[in-house]
Amino acid sequence: MHPILLHLPIGLTIYAYGTMLCLSVIAGRLLAVNLASRAGLDAAAIDRCCLWTLAGAAVGARLLFVVTAPEQLGGVMDALAWWKGGVVAYGGFLGGFLATVVYCRRHRIHLLTWADCAAPALCAGLMITRIGCFLAGCDFGQPWNGAWAVRFPAGSPAFEQQSLMGLLPAGATQSLPVHPTQLYESMAGLVLLIAVFAVRRRQTVPGRAFLATVLGYAVLRGGIEVLRADWHRGAIGPLSTSQAIAIVTFVLAAASLALTRRGSPPLHTARTLNAA
Repeated sequence: MHPILLHLPIGLTIYAYGTMLCLSVIAGRLLAVNLASRAGLDAAAIDRCCLWTLAGAAVGARLLFVVTAPEQLGGVMDALAWWKGGVVAYGGFLGGFLATVVYCRRHRIHLLTWADCAAPALCAGLMITRIGCFLAGCDFGQPWNGAWAVRFPAGSPAFEQQSLMGLLPAGATQSLPVHPTQLYESMAGLVLLIAVFAVRRRQTVPGRAFLATVLGYAVLRGGIEVLRADWHRGAIGPLSTSQAIAIVTFVLAAASLALTRRGSPPLHTARTLNAA
């Protein structure tokens, strides 16, 4: 755990999570625009779309946190205080996707062709951002004595939660060993990144790479949620909020994947339409 990277002489603090989030946005944007340009999409229009996507993701990530963890808010205005922390990855994905849909409809961009270009960027962003989560100590896992279990120091979210639960002895300076679920998600991003490029090379209709990413993330995130221990994730019945969303998105993506086999134009035709 290393939540603060630097204290600059001008009084500015550089946080690990914020730094990794910024790096993921920069890397993802460059990758997505490059792939879109190769696919025949207008690079300038796509670059502007990235801004819409980022804005939608920021709103969605914060909104889902507010909905699932209202007990962490001191008042109504705290819902807008994003600098105090509190975002949900699935909310960011959904908010970014909705903003992208709106932009693509307004500018007549083939949504699935662009989504295929954005999918690798989403995977890369997940891989980078979750390293920031590990450095910050949030999104930690269940207690576990396995070979790669980690302990977080006093003051960390894991330590504070385990203290409240009475799991730590008096005078403890570290948490119990736990699953490094943040790194599991980072590895999930890497696996999805490799898989999505493999699908892109073989797909014959647009949308397959994006839908494969949605399916893969739903499965991996749903599994990782079983190992998560942090309280403030929200719940829908016996499922965490993210598990419930994963099930819904998996079903929708699977149905959409079946439809792409019937109604979507071939990939080369979609690119021709976008270039026209």
